[in-house]
Amino acid sequence: MRLVRDGLLYLVAATLVGSTLLSAIRSTMLPRGVRSRIARFVYLSNRVGFRLITGRSPSYERRDRAMAMYGPISLLLLLSTWYILLVAGFTAAYLGAGIDNLATAFKMSGSSVFTLGTTTDARMVPSILTYVEAGFGLLILTLLITYLPTLYSIFSQREAAVAQLQVRAGNPPAAWTMLIRFHRIGMTTRLTDLWQTWEAWFAAIEESHTSFPVLPFFRSPQPEQSWVTAAGTVLDAASLWASTVDHPNDPDAQLCIRAGFVALRHLADFFGVPYDADPSPDDPITISRAEYDEVCRRFEEAEMPMRADREAAWLSFRGWRVNYDTVLLNLARMFEAPIAPWTSDRSPLSVKQQWTLRGMIFRRRARDARRLRRGARPS
Repeated sequence: MRLVRDGLLYLVAATLVGSTLLSAIRSTMLPRGVRSRIARFVYLSNRVGFRLITGRSPSYERRDRAMAMYGPISLLLLLSTWYILLVAGFTAAYLGAGIDNLATAFKMSGSSVFTLGTTTDARMVPSILTYVEAGFGLLILTLLITYLPTLYSIFSQREAAVAQLQVRAGNPPAAWTMLIRFHRIGMTTRLTDLWQTWEAWFAAIEESHTSFPVLPFFRSPQPEQSWVTAAGTVLDAASLWASTVDHPNDPDAQLCIRAGFVALRHLADFFGVPYDADPSPDDPITISRAEYDEVCRRFEEAEMPMRADREAAWLSFRGWRVNYDTVLLNLARMFEAPIAPWTSDRSPLSVKQQWTLRGMIFRRRARDARRLRRGARPS
């Protein structure tokens, strides 16, 4: 019986310690987006606590002040969780190694992981476990210390682009504001450079925000700014430029859109955010035709060259927007983004609404096909 009990204790110890080390390596060293169950549990539990703090407050300022602490506190809780699991795992190991008293085993584990040396045992196996635990404790602390500079370096690079966007797109940022400003100062030829810059920005976001999953929750220094609204503004600006404004073909705008929605979808996959992975260009979007026409009116007032066929331009814009419409709005909701036009000022279409609208489109197409077969004009 003693042998079986010791074997089970060693199994529990190996499971807890192995899971902790694996979580630490995945969260700080592995250069790819691999989920850690421990980190996910900590982040979700912390999110529940913050929801209780913010409640249903309609004040964005209050929610922003609270959520600004979410990222740093999550990191501290994650470190604490790693140490708790490490202490629990080695407590089980000490019990299996012949330390019969639970309190003594716990004291030895705590003393070892923090390298205090207040509680020791002269026997060989407990001594070996003491050195191993001390090494693991220092390893986890070192990983987190070296992890923080990398984290804040990536954060700084991300926010530099977000802050620059305020100069170009206003506050809150709007896609049409940016295009009109570039037109008025005669710098539309510089838009190609902007699309290339943000294509690289989207690629960096895709890699870094899945490798360091706490990073998306770090909020911008200014409450009214957000990396999510910045991404939506650039994507809408590129979509309007590619579909509505009359200019020579600009493939960099189209590549920027594709880089953007691919990055957002990878983030959504990592965090379990729902979206339509294979939308049709005719699928409904959350931007109404009236909102689009209002933007076109602003372009006309600014004397921007417009494509002659407004209906074709609208269909082209809708075909671009449908690629990132739902995923953008869901990410904005998940990360508590500030209100910005066409990004966080509306709710995404529910699955029921999407299927209802798709059914309406299908029925309209069927009706038009029947009218064409009869020689009548489609509706």
